[in-house]
Amino acid sequence: MSHKSIWMIASDLHGDRECTEKLLARYVESGASKLILLGDLLYHGPRNNLPKGYDPKGVIALLNGVKNEVLCVRGNCDTEVDQMVLDFPILADYAFLEKDSVCVFATHGHRFHLGQLPPLKKGEVLLHGHTHVPAAEPFGDGNLYLNPGSISIPKENSPKGYLLWQGDEITFCDLDGKVWRSCQIGK
Repeated sequence: MSHKSIWMIASDLHGDRECTEKLLARYVESGASKLILLGDLLYHGPRNNLPKGYDPKGVIALLNGVKNEVLCVRGNCDTEVDQMVLDFPILADYAFLEKDSVCVFATHGHRFHLGQLPPLKKGEVLLHGHTHVPAAEPFGDGNLYLNPGSISIPKENSPKGYLLWQGDEITFCDLDGKVWRSCQIGK
């Protein structure tokens, strides 16, 4: 039996230290092998209200403490200045990842999204944040769009949360670790 690694995927932290602390606690509890962050780590941007737990310096310290666990892509609120204080790469607009033989195009979502697709083959996954709205929607030729929502500023009455991906199972969780939705890849 092959071991299926667990990924924790989160997006749009927007400098909220309290939510980032909860996310990292859930990360440790989950046993995930990698924390995938889909951008907008430190700042809230002009379109969002200031998160309750806004403390970018606190988020920097927390994320740098797990720098070897993190794979990150750049969000529309992330800049070169942010890279200067974070000890892991954050400035790639996208990354091609492989999860249990599934090709994943990971990006923030402000450049590539369902309305502006990246090049995808049959069965590949488009993974992005940016909208602050969780999603798991089939599209195209057996493709899947996944969005973990936001841990700090959720929209459309969604919970502050993240997703876990293990094997074929995608699980959406709130910051207390409560599962509120699940689905399977390819089903």
